[in-house]
Amino acid sequence: MGRRKRKSGNLPDSVTTPQQQQQQQQQQKNSESNCYEGERLVGLLKSLDREIETAKRSNNGVLPEKIWIKQQFAIGINDVTRTLERMKPSAGEKSSANESVLDYGNREDSFVCLQAVLLAGDCNPRGLTKHILSLAPSRGVPLIFVRDKKAGSLRLGELVKLKTAIAIGVKVKGSGINRLIEEILHERGSGLGKTVRDDSNH
Repeated sequence: MGRRKRKSGNLPDSVTTPQQQQQQQQQQKNSESNCYEGERLVGLLKSLDREIETAKRSNNGVLPEKIWIKQQFAIGINDVTRTLERMKPSAGEKSSANESVLDYGNREDSFVCLQAVLLAGDCNPRGLTKHILSLAPSRGVPLIFVRDKKAGSLRLGELVKLKTAIAIGVKVKGSGINRLIEEILHERGSGLGKTVRDDSNH
Protein backbone atom coordinates (compact mmCIF):
# COMPACT_ATOMS: atom_id res chain seq x y z
CA MET A 1 0.00 0.00 0.00
CA GLY A 2 2.62 2.51 0.95
CA ARG A 3 4.28 2.44 -2.48
CA ARG A 4 6.29 5.50 -3.29
CA LYS A 5 6.94 6.67 -6.77
CA ARG A 6 10.56 6.62 -7.76
CA LYS A 7 12.05 9.62 -9.40
CA SER A 8 12.88 8.77 -12.94
CA GLY A 9 16.24 9.40 -14.44
CA ASN A 10 14.67 11.77 -16.98
CA LEU A 11 15.63 15.40 -17.19
CA PRO A 12 13.55 17.86 -15.18
CA ASP A 13 10.83 19.73 -17.08
CA SER A 14 12.76 23.00 -17.01
CA VAL A 15 15.77 21.53 -18.87
CA THR A 16 15.44 21.22 -22.63
CA THR A 17 17.48 18.89 -24.76
CA PRO A 18 19.34 20.18 -27.83
CA GLN A 19 16.76 18.40 -30.01
CA GLN A 20 13.89 20.24 -28.25
CA GLN A 21 15.72 23.54 -28.60
CA GLN A 22 16.19 22.90 -32.31
CA GLN A 23 12.47 22.07 -32.71
CA GLN A 24 11.49 25.24 -30.82
CA GLN A 25 13.80 27.35 -33.00
CA GLN A 26 12.34 25.77 -36.14
CA GLN A 27 8.76 26.40 -34.92
CA GLN A 28 9.64 30.02 -34.14
CA LYS A 29 11.25 30.46 -37.57
CA ASN A 30 8.17 28.93 -39.26
CA SER A 31 5.77 31.09 -37.27
CA GLU A 32 7.69 34.24 -38.22
CA SER A 33 7.61 33.40 -41.94
CA ASN A 34 3.92 32.45 -41.71
CA CYS A 35 3.01 35.67 -39.89
CA TYR A 36 0.99 38.42 -41.52
CA GLU A 37 1.44 41.92 -40.10
CA GLY A 38 1.11 45.46 -41.39
CA GLU A 39 0.51 45.78 -45.12
CA ARG A 40 0.80 42.02 -45.66
CA LEU A 41 -2.05 41.55 -43.17
CA VAL A 42 -4.18 44.25 -44.80
CA GLY A 43 -3.71 42.61 -48.21
CA LEU A 44 -4.52 39.16 -46.84
CA LEU A 45 -7.68 40.34 -45.08
CA LYS A 46 -8.90 42.34 -48.10
CA SER A 47 -8.42 39.35 -50.39
CA LEU A 48 -10.17 37.00 -47.97
CA ASP A 49 -13.03 39.44 -47.41
CA ARG A 50 -13.47 39.83 -51.18
CA GLU A 51 -13.61 36.04 -51.69
CA ILE A 52 -16.04 35.63 -48.77
CA GLU A 53 -18.37 38.28 -50.23
CA THR A 54 -18.17 36.70 -53.70
CA ALA A 55 -18.93 33.23 -52.31
CA LYS A 56 -21.75 34.66 -50.20
CA ARG A 57 -23.35 36.24 -53.29
CA SER A 58 -23.26 32.87 -55.04
CA ASN A 59 -25.29 31.49 -52.11
CA ASN A 60 -28.20 33.68 -53.35
CA GLY A 61 -29.58 34.04 -49.84
CA VAL A 62 -30.51 30.34 -49.65
CA LEU A 63 -28.97 30.10 -46.18
CA PRO A 64 -28.89 32.74 -43.45
CA GLU A 65 -25.47 34.44 -43.27
CA LYS A 66 -24.48 32.95 -39.88
CA ILE A 67 -25.22 29.39 -41.02
CA TRP A 68 -23.41 29.93 -44.32
CA ILE A 69 -20.32 31.25 -42.46
CA LYS A 70 -20.34 28.21 -40.11
CA GLN A 71 -20.35 25.94 -43.19
CA GLN A 72 -17.26 27.65 -44.57
CA PHE A 73 -15.23 28.06 -41.37
CA ALA A 74 -14.53 26.47 -38.00
CA ILE A 75 -14.68 29.50 -35.72
CA GLY A 76 -12.99 29.78 -32.35
CA ILE A 77 -10.46 27.66 -30.50
CA ASN A 78 -12.94 24.95 -29.47
CA ASP A 79 -14.46 24.51 -32.94
CA VAL A 80 -11.04 24.47 -34.63
CA THR A 81 -9.72 21.98 -32.06
CA ARG A 82 -12.73 19.65 -32.46
CA THR A 83 -12.43 19.71 -36.24
CA LEU A 84 -8.69 19.03 -36.15
CA GLU A 85 -9.15 16.16 -33.68
CA ARG A 86 -11.68 14.51 -36.02
CA MET A 87 -9.21 14.60 -38.91
CA LYS A 88 -6.84 11.70 -39.47
CA PRO A 89 -3.19 12.27 -38.57
CA SER A 90 -1.04 13.18 -41.54
CA ALA A 91 1.22 10.34 -42.68
CA GLY A 92 3.22 12.04 -45.40
CA GLU A 93 4.61 15.40 -46.33
CA LYS A 94 1.63 16.43 -48.43
CA SER A 95 -1.42 17.65 -46.62
CA SER A 96 -4.53 15.57 -47.11
CA ALA A 97 -6.51 18.77 -46.62
CA ASN A 98 -4.80 20.52 -49.53
CA GLU A 99 -5.00 17.53 -51.84
CA SER A 100 -8.78 17.38 -51.59
CA VAL A 101 -9.57 21.06 -52.16
CA LEU A 102 -10.45 20.81 -55.83
CA ASP A 103 -12.27 17.49 -55.77
CA TYR A 104 -14.38 18.22 -52.70
CA GLY A 105 -17.57 18.28 -54.78
CA ASN A 106 -17.10 14.60 -55.62
CA ARG A 107 -17.16 13.51 -51.97
CA GLU A 108 -20.33 11.98 -50.61
CA ASP A 109 -19.41 11.68 -46.93
CA SER A 110 -19.90 14.41 -44.35
CA PHE A 111 -16.25 14.43 -43.26
CA VAL A 112 -14.99 17.98 -42.63
CA CYS A 113 -11.40 18.81 -43.41
CA LEU A 114 -9.52 22.03 -42.70
CA GLN A 115 -7.33 23.52 -45.38
CA ALA A 116 -5.57 25.99 -43.08
CA VAL A 117 -5.95 27.65 -39.69
CA LEU A 118 -5.75 31.41 -39.28
CA LEU A 119 -4.47 32.09 -35.78
CA ALA A 120 -4.15 35.34 -33.83
CA GLY A 121 -0.44 35.25 -33.02
CA ASP A 122 -0.73 38.03 -30.47
CA CYS A 123 -3.46 36.58 -28.25
CA ASN A 124 -3.03 36.67 -24.50
CA PRO A 125 -2.50 34.31 -22.73
CA ARG A 126 -0.53 32.36 -25.33
CA GLY A 127 -1.49 29.09 -23.67
CA LEU A 128 -4.93 29.36 -25.29
CA THR A 129 -3.54 28.38 -28.68
CA LYS A 130 -0.53 26.29 -27.66
CA HIS A 131 -2.20 22.94 -28.44
CA ILE A 132 -3.19 24.09 -31.94
CA LEU A 133 0.49 24.71 -32.75
CA SER A 134 1.16 20.97 -32.51
CA LEU A 135 -2.29 19.59 -33.43
CA ALA A 136 -2.60 21.35 -36.80
CA PRO A 137 0.79 20.20 -38.18
CA SER A 138 0.06 16.65 -36.98
CA ARG A 139 -3.02 16.73 -39.25
CA GLY A 140 -1.13 18.29 -42.15
CA VAL A 141 -2.94 21.62 -41.76
CA PRO A 142 -0.78 24.74 -42.22
CA LEU A 143 -0.99 27.65 -39.79
CA ILE A 144 -1.24 31.29 -40.84
CA PHE A 145 -0.47 33.72 -38.03
CA VAL A 146 -2.10 37.15 -37.84
CA ARG A 147 -0.62 39.96 -35.72
CA ASP A 148 -1.90 43.51 -35.43
CA LYS A 149 -0.63 45.29 -32.31
CA LYS A 150 -2.39 42.85 -29.97
CA ALA A 151 -5.59 43.09 -32.05
CA GLY A 152 -5.18 40.04 -34.31
CA SER A 153 -8.30 38.43 -32.87
CA LEU A 154 -10.31 41.58 -33.67
CA ARG A 155 -9.15 41.47 -37.29
CA LEU A 156 -10.02 37.78 -37.60
CA GLY A 157 -13.41 38.42 -36.00
CA GLU A 158 -14.21 41.00 -38.70
CA LEU A 159 -13.86 38.30 -41.36
CA VAL A 160 -16.61 36.17 -39.83
CA LYS A 161 -18.84 39.01 -38.56
CA LEU A 162 -17.95 38.52 -34.87
CA LYS A 163 -16.31 40.82 -32.34
CA THR A 164 -13.25 38.57 -31.95
CA ALA A 165 -11.98 35.20 -33.16
CA ILE A 166 -8.65 33.82 -31.94
CA ALA A 167 -8.70 30.95 -34.44
CA ILE A 168 -10.49 30.36 -37.74
CA GLY A 169 -10.21 27.09 -39.63
CA VAL A 170 -10.90 27.28 -43.36
CA LYS A 171 -13.01 24.25 -44.28
CA VAL A 172 -12.35 22.47 -47.55
CA LYS A 173 -15.35 23.28 -49.74
CA GLY A 174 -13.84 23.75 -53.20
CA SER A 175 -14.77 27.45 -53.12
CA GLY A 176 -13.01 30.64 -54.16
CA ILE A 177 -11.97 30.99 -50.53
CA ASN A 178 -10.13 27.66 -50.77
CA ARG A 179 -8.47 28.67 -54.05
CA LEU A 180 -7.20 31.90 -52.45
CA ILE A 181 -5.84 30.04 -49.40
CA GLU A 182 -4.21 27.50 -51.73
CA GLU A 183 -2.58 30.36 -53.65
CA ILE A 184 -1.32 31.96 -50.43
CA LEU A 185 0.11 28.67 -49.17
CA HIS A 186 1.73 27.90 -52.53
CA GLU A 187 3.31 31.35 -52.81
CA ARG A 188 4.47 31.23 -49.19
CA GLY A 189 6.01 27.78 -49.78
CA SER A 190 7.74 29.06 -52.90
CA GLY A 191 9.23 31.93 -50.93
CA LEU A 192 7.71 34.53 -53.24
CA GLY A 193 7.49 38.06 -51.91
CA LYS A 194 3.92 38.70 -52.96
CA THR A 195 1.58 36.69 -50.77
CA VAL A 196 -1.93 37.62 -51.90
CA ARG A 197 -3.66 38.55 -55.10
CA ASP A 198 -3.96 42.25 -55.68
CA ASP A 199 -7.43 42.70 -57.16
CA SER A 200 -7.74 46.29 -55.96
CA ASN A 201 -8.32 47.50 -59.52
CA HIS A 202 -11.62 45.61 -59.74
